[in-house]
Amino acid sequence: MADHSTNAADSIVERETKPAILRGLRRRCPNCGDGALFEGYLKVADSCPVCHEEYHHHRADDGPAYLTILIVGHILAVLMHFLWSQFRPDPLVFATVLTIVCVGLSLYLLPRLKGMIVAIQWARRMHGFGGKS
Repeated sequence: MADHSTNAADSIVERETKPAILRGLRRRCPNCGDGALFEGYLKVADSCPVCHEEYHHHRADDGPAYLTILIVGHILAVLMHFLWSQFRPDPLVFATVLTIVCVGLSLYLLPRLKGMIVAIQWARRMHGFGGKS
């Protein structure tokens, strides 16, 4: 006797990850790309003002901070090596320039990486994003 039951996973529409990531990096809704993902600098909105996709159940946690540290650290390591080997700046100038670059780059990357992580969770239906297709 054949089993005619349908699997719930078969009826779920697949969400493309790459467009969602690009939208998240722009701090936009991973679903429609038009609505703002954040209410403030890092506060994720409860839902999209355009398509009403809910975000309140996201779990970005410390992931964006770890990625920011990883990226900024690698950029600064190369920059430190290049600046020191080519120009031998005064240590105070060296530290000041690198501090400004570090803080500026961190402030720029952090919300974008958080948007990317929320978008990946949305695309992969993680942490409550799988409720509707």
